[in-house]
Amino acid sequence: MDILPEIETRQSIRSFENKPLTKEIVERILEAGRKAPSAKNRQPWRFVIIDRQDLKEKIQQAAFGQEYISQAGIIIAGCSTNVDYRMPNGQLSHPVDISFSMSFMMLQAVREGLGTCIVTTFDEQEVKELLTVPYSMKVVMLLAVGYAKEKPLPELRKSLKRITSFNHW
Repeated sequence: MDILPEIETRQSIRSFENKPLTKEIVERILEAGRKAPSAKNRQPWRFVIIDRQDLKEKIQQAAFGQEYISQAGIIIAGCSTNVDYRMPNGQLSHPVDISFSMSFMMLQAVREGLGTCIVTTFDEQEVKELLTVPYSMKVVMLLAVGYAKEKPLPELRKSLKRITSFNHW
């Protein structure tokens, strides 16, 4: 089992074909997110899947008009149900936990032949109201998922040598 091809081919897609995804594909993507690790295995997530066009357009407006959002087959809102828990290192767990689950979903989407784009530029309060997310919860990020209209040029990545060291900074 080799996941490196999915990691190497994943790119942020900002141009989707407005084409629906099958229920089976969506379930496999969500299952990948469900299986992600979380702090103390709390699994503090709730995923709201947006597939109605009228609601995708409202989410697009809450995301400051980013056009590709309403073009995606679905949008997945990654919400936290445990916003106050801090890990022993002092960091809040929900941004880390939701990031893990969304990353797993992104890789499964690539495996399914789909494109994705993480969206963190949005008015959280407006998105919460649109999706009826309870007041005490957080919408940490959105994931646009769908069939890529066009594949962008590969983004340059820093070399491994430039970003790693062993045993000291």
